[in-house]
Amino acid sequence: MTSADAVRDHLFAFLRQLHARGLAVPVPKQRDFFTAVDTLPPSTVGDLYWLGAATLVTSEPDRAAYDEVFHKFFGTASVVAEEPVATSAGEQPTGASGSGEAVIDQGRGGSGLAAGSFSPESVVRFAGTDSHARELLRQISRELPRAVPATRSRRSRPGHRRQRLDLRATYHRSLRTQGEVIRLHWRHRPPHERRVLVLVDVSGSMKQYSADYLRFAHAVVATCARAEVFTFGTRLTRVTPALRAPDTDDALGALAHLVLDAEGGTRIGESLQAFLGSTRLVTMSRGALVLVLSDGLERGDCGAMAGATRRLSRLAHRLCWWSPLACDPAYRPLTRGMAAVRPDLDVLAGVRDLETALTAVRERFSHVSG
Repeated sequence: MTSADAVRDHLFAFLRQLHARGLAVPVPKQRDFFTAVDTLPPSTVGDLYWLGAATLVTSEPDRAAYDEVFHKFFGTASVVAEEPVATSAGEQPTGASGSGEAVIDQGRGGSGLAAGSFSPESVVRFAGTDSHARELLRQISRELPRAVPATRSRRSRPGHRRQRLDLRATYHRSLRTQGEVIRLHWRHRPPHERRVLVLVDVSGSMKQYSADYLRFAHAVVATCARAEVFTFGTRLTRVTPALRAPDTDDALGALAHLVLDAEGGTRIGESLQAFLGSTRLVTMSRGALVLVLSDGLERGDCGAMAGATRRLSRLAHRLCWWSPLACDPAYRPLTRGMAAVRPDLDVLAGVRDLETALTAVRERFSHVSG
């Protein structure tokens, strides 16, 4: 585990303990806390104390609970005023628990959670699906079977298509006519849909699009027999089982408790690398139609994102990237991340809602933008 991961886990545990202690820490307060930490990186435990007090505490009873939990995780009141936070790999603050874990990573920076590396663990509720959206989903489900590319089955079956002579069936049939071959029997490899792999960006910059993207993913799972869906923000989450619920709103309700990094930071490259690094998961992309639903706004170095996209392109039958930004006719993939991955994409299309998703499906994932 890296120091950044240890810091993140320690802060998440701190917020969970505050909640358990009875201090209300809803999602907006969590975002304010992480934004403050990301914008004004504390150099001492005292700095961290006041960042938390300013963003998480709203009353005197809350202050008492906050002090108690902070003492448990980061130290006593005197430590709050004086003890420095880790400045190197060998210097770590020790709280009352004696864990000796670093609480702040000095190496990060950024402008906030929309493209940040930290994400508050939260339960995000999605609005209900209205009648117009349900009609669009029905149309998408009708169009998908024609849009998904097909491949030949590896197993041959008996049939009238004359692809390969079935010697065994022909021989056994001839035994009924004293060895005289009256009719030839044939086998063929029937076509079937390729696997569909959908990767949905649920980070803060995609907040207004994620719900429709997930509704589209639900339609894919309901329509395509070989479909897999993952979400990514600061981590990779397989959500296919949850999306098998028959009703769209039931499926999105199940996702609320499963996708805990929704509306948080962005780690596109790390998430794609986590997918490709798993021998169990990477097989899902081989020969598949891969859809990445993201604005491509990566934080920091884009090398991991570019390398993972290049490998994914080689594994997939077709790699399509749907971005809400590409809906603008003047859009050009000029950001570092999108400029790096554009040569490896088969399709870059503008999709921001169910209507534009239906258009892309009707055009069989071939509409190119930028």
